[in-house]
Parts: sequence; structure tokens; C-alpha cells
Amino acid sequence: MNVLKPHLQTTILTLLEAGTSHRQIERVSGIDRKTIRTYAKRMEEIKANSSGVATGTPDQTPPPRPPVQAKPTTSNCEPHRAFIEAQLRAKRNYTAIYQDLVDQHGFTGAYNSVKRFAGGLCKHEPEQFDRLEFAPGEEAQVDYGEGALTRVAGSARFRKPRLFVMTLRYSRRSFRRVVWKSSQETWARLHEEAWRYFGGACRYVVLDNLKEGVIKPDLYEPQLNAVYAATLKHYSVVGDPARVRDPNRKGTVEHAIGHTQATALKGRRFESIEAQNQHLEHWETKWAAQRIHGSERRQVEAMFQEEKPHLLPLPLLGMQYFTEGQYSVNDDSCVRVDHSSYAARPAVIGSRVLVRLFARRLEIRDFKTQALLRTHDRAEKPGTVVLPMNERVFNPSRETQRILTQAKAIGAATHRLCETLFEREGRVGQRKLWGIVGLVRRYPRRLINSACEMAMTQGVYSYGHVKTLTEQLMEDALILLDAPNSEANCLLTQSHALIRAGDDYADLFTLGAQQSATLAPTQAPTQAPTQAPTRAQTQVEATL
Repeated sequence: MNVLKPHLQTTILTLLEAGTSHRQIERVSGIDRKTIRTYAKRMEEIKANSSGVATGTPDQTPPPRPPVQAKPTTSNCEPHRAFIEAQLRAKRNYTAIYQDLVDQHGFTGAYNSVKRFAGGLCKHEPEQFDRLEFAPGEEAQVDYGEGALTRVAGSARFRKPRLFVMTLRYSRRSFRRVVWKSSQETWARLHEEAWRYFGGACRYVVLDNLKEGVIKPDLYEPQLNAVYAATLKHYSVVGDPARVRDPNRKGTVEHAIGHTQATALKGRRFESIEAQNQHLEHWETKWAAQRIHGSERRQVEAMFQEEKPHLLPLPLLGMQYFTEGQYSVNDDSCVRVDHSSYAARPAVIGSRVLVRLFARRLEIRDFKTQALLRTHDRAEKPGTVVLPMNERVFNPSRETQRILTQAKAIGAATHRLCETLFEREGRVGQRKLWGIVGLVRRYPRRLINSACEMAMTQGVYSYGHVKTLTEQLMEDALILLDAPNSEANCLLTQSHALIRAGDDYADLFTLGAQQSATLAPTQAPTQAPTQAPTRAQTQVEATL
């Protein structure tokens, strides 16, 4: 034990006998109040014993002295107690209270006096934390953190990936993985990898309100995203999002992330994501799982082996991931997905439905209740129509009438072809009709109509066939325009309603020659242009 020097002990005893407060003694001597309090207790014990020889130091028995009456000390703020308490209830700070006391109540004391007095009135209750206990296999906690610096593939740049951690609440055994990018599917896949790493799933999982898992945070009815909700349902796990801005609910995984960053990853750099994941798995198996947990005083691996039989069994097939989108039901009772049409009944025409796209199939669900309406295998070829004949709609709609009107403006053959297509396929074939009618934006109407007539002659009722024929006719027309004049003259039409027979032109030329022979030879050539036309010339012009 450290003992003060004799002159300091004498100073303390003298001031205590004079009734000086401990705070004032500390201010004068610079000795801590705890030490002053210790010597004050010794002095009181010595006085109580009233025996020994006075030596001037508490280490020796001092002579008995008359008791000193302690002077009661009253703070200068005591008369203003009610005002100070009211200001503290209004959550005003000490400086504002001191200023108001000086301005409004003529207070002459120091600011420290107000600070000490107000601090004594404030009763700070320590924050309480309840330590929760969980059964084996009951709960797991998940969250994201930051991993160690890792080289970006194909570059010399380093950056930190996202660190995913799932911790079993009972045994504190953890699963750790780092990924570059996160998404709804990535978040769900990491859960699946963690459960397969543990060999089973827990009853429910506590997560933060991040967008990968929770769309709408709510204490009572949180809305999870579709992919994550389907994954939890596939493994029979219940999602339990924590309260917003309340990390203590998942304090176990928060501590696991900090432990990983401070011990396993601090000051390290990795050349790839795979290298960091291998290091994390090695560190978890050799060090983290073998440690003795601080509060449980048991080995983490031993608690995990005790918890493992209580985990939920995993299904044989893994989760089938999907993407979800909103689609409108067209007037042909189908939804258009990836350039193919799929039957959507009993969904109403014009309504909105949810479509889940899997690798080899798709599901059509009700928009509000998400009830399953139809399931189809995904079409391998664009333009496929997955619609039974007994569900096709053949009554014309206003859109049908609009298409036929535009087809009629192109030509009669186009109109007949479009009508035949609609009679065969119904409203689902209207996309082909729109394709035929839309050819008018690139090709002349005459060529489109000729192509439709050729298609009907060949018995092929298809938009693709009509388009091919139209393109061929267009190429032939361009070849004729680019051909030399001699070849073009040979290809000119020799028969037409406006072209007369050759004998008519021969008679015309003979008649003209005869009329020219009957003219008077004495006429001067210079006067011919000014004379009136003869009867023969009039007949020639009339014939022409």
C-alpha cells in the first residue's frame, strides 16, 4: 500500500479537524478524494479507540482529541431547487440553467456549483440488458459486414467484399462467406449454403431489415421479398426481422462479425475471393470452433455437436430460384413473356398478374393473393403460343376491327389473308396481323398486296412468309431499276389497253402521206407555218 509523505498526512489531518470538505482539501492539496476519505476513516477509528501516543501521523496512534463538529454545508443552489428541477424535466442543459439563474434569479454562485447540484438531481438508471437463452436448433442470426481487402480479378486494385455471417444462437458456431455483389438471389443462396454447411436448418432466423431480405420493415407484419420468402418456406424456416435500429436483438451475429474482422481478417490481403473463403473456413474450423465461449464457459464445437441433432432435416432437392415480374393479360387471354404467349386464365383480360420465371417453367399467380393460377413449361422458340384451342377467343374486338381496316387499305388480298388468319387462330393471332399491316412502313402497298396474294395461292398463311415474299418482290423491283436501258426496253410491256394494234398505226401513216401529196406545189415554204391547217391535217390530228 502506498503511504503519503508525513507533511501531506499532517495537512490532511489539520484540514479535516478544521471541518474542511473533502472537495476543498482536494483542490488545495491536489490529493485524490478517495485517499482523503481513507485518512478520514482512519482518524475516526483512532478517535473511537481513544488510546495510543500522538505522533502526528495516522500510522501511529495519535493522542485523543476533542471531537470536531462538522459544519453543515448547504449549496448555493438549494433555494432554487424547484426551478432547477423544472428545467431538468424540460431537458435543458446545465449551461442554460446557470444562465437563467443569473439573469432571472440573481444567482451569484459559480457554474460548477450549478453543475454539481443539477448532476445530483439527475438519476441515471443503468441500461438493462436481458440475456436470452435458446434451445438447440431454435434460432440463427444473419447479417452482412465487410471482408478483408481482396484483389479485383483482372486488375491491380484491391477492395473489400461483403462478408456474410450466419451464427447459431445456441452453440455460437458460425458460417462465413465473402461475395463481391449481393442480390435477393445471392442472399437466399448464402442461407442455403449455410444450412448445408451446418447439416440442417434452424426453426427461425433473425435478420436485419436490409433490402435483400425485407421489402417493407414492420414490427408485426414485415414484408419479405418473394425469393427469400420462398427459400425460407422451402426449408420450413420462419423469418424474424429485428426491430428497426435495434442491433441488440441480433447481438450474437454482430459480435461474430466483429470477432471475424478483428481476428481472422485484420491486416490481411487476399488475391481472390476463393482464397479469402478458404482462409475463413480454415480459421472457423481450427480456431473459432475450438475456443471456449466466454459466457457459456464451454467449447463452441462441443455445443455444436450437441445442437446438430436438433436441426431441421434438409430437403433432398435444393431451392429452385426464380425472377418475378408483373405482366398484363392481353385481350387474347395470354401474357407475353420473352416473345412467347402463355395462357393466363382464369385471370381476367386486362388485369395484372405475377409471373415467376424458373429455369424450365413459369408460374402465373394472382397479383393480390399470389395464389397459383397456371403453370407452363417455358417455350424454347420465340413466338410460341402456349394456349389450348378450347381457350382461344375468336370474337373480334375493337383492336381486330382496327387491324382489318388497315389491311383493307393496303389491298383486297391483304384483307382476305388477315381475315383468314383471324378465323384460324383467333385473337392470339393478332400479333401476326399487326406484323403484316406494319410492313407498310417499309414496303409499298402494291408489293405487300401481291405478296399476300401469292401466299394465299401457295396455301401458307404466315407473317414470316408474307414478309419473305415482300422482300423478294422489292429486290426484283430494285434490280429492274438498276438494269441498263437496252435490257429495260426489252422487258417493256407490249400489250395494254392504251396501246393500239400495229395496223392502226400503219393506216395512220399512209393517210398522212396521201394528204401531204395533195398539197399545192406552188406554196412557199416560208408561208407554211402561218397558213391555216388543211382538212387532211385536221383528220390526222383527230386520229391521233
